[in-house]
Amino acid sequence: MESVTNLIVGYALAVATQIVVFPWFGLHPSVGQNLAIGALFSAMSLLRSYALRRLFENWRRS
Repeated sequence: MESVTNLIVGYALAVATQIVVFPWFGLHPSVGQNLAIGALFSAMSLLRSYALRRLFENWRRS
């Protein structure tokens, strides 16, 4: 439950941040594009968390 909540909150925060920050840099993606970019960043975050968890778990066992 914690991981799912973290993913949902992270996704919402990423999209909201993009909507505010991207225009500062002259980027004006549509809402759909912002949602897709947020999904990609969330997927990468999930993969990163999984990989680091496995790495530290392996170190702990050694």
